[in-house]
Amino acid sequence: MAPILQVKDLTKRYGGLTAVNEVSFDVEPNEILSVIGPNGAGKSTIFKLISSFVKPTRGEVTFNGEVISGLAPHTVARKGVVRTFQETTIFKGMTARDSVIVAHHLRSHASLFGFYLGSAAARRDEADFGRSSDEILDFLGLGAVKYEIASNLPQGHLRALGIAIGLAANPKILLLDEPFAGMNADETSRAVEMVRAVRDRGVTLLLVEHDMAAVMKISDRIVVINFGVKIAEGTPAEIRANEKVIEAYLGVEDETIGL
Repeated sequence: MAPILQVKDLTKRYGGLTAVNEVSFDVEPNEILSVIGPNGAGKSTIFKLISSFVKPTRGEVTFNGEVISGLAPHTVARKGVVRTFQETTIFKGMTARDSVIVAHHLRSHASLFGFYLGSAAARRDEADFGRSSDEILDFLGLGAVKYEIASNLPQGHLRALGIAIGLAANPKILLLDEPFAGMNADETSRAVEMVRAVRDRGVTLLLVEHDMAAVMKISDRIVVINFGVKIAEGTPAEIRANEKVIEAYLGVEDETIGL
């Protein structure tokens, strides 16, 4: 089976600084692949390049055989490459349900003018988006809090809401930016199972994450970045035993990388 996403010689320079340097890897359909590395290694820049929020200096990203590098971010999202953010939701003044409904508008059939006038197509979209939002929120365990204002939700629910907003765009591959950040052990365990359930819906997952215990538990494969360069790629067991990875994390407690 052909990879769903291919990163080829991806390079990003900011003046004299090379943030990402000739990074290449494939993402297979329906797998969970994590990108890890020390702080400042270039992981977030890779996410921005893949989701087309930043244009590469060199190299390209291919999704289902089509080059998506340089396209507008909303175009890339419509094609099925959807990114969540560390700031879990930009709709903090809305209810959880309304946040997810708004996120559905990327796939609306009605025009903006149609929504303003309340056209038949707009009414159909709104009804469909409401039903879909309820299903997504229930699926992620947020049904009981869907009418709560997003800013009032605890950290674990906020992270789940960020994933719900991503799912509203009907992604084929979902890029999760630190989905376990700020969680306690119980919240992380529930979030790991939630991410696995998203994969079971047929969504391929690409993660950037600092929680190495969660990464080792959830990932099919791991790509390790250090100083903008890929230094290792493999299964969690292979990454645990890789000397370059251990060296990159020197000065950190062994438990941090699952050793």
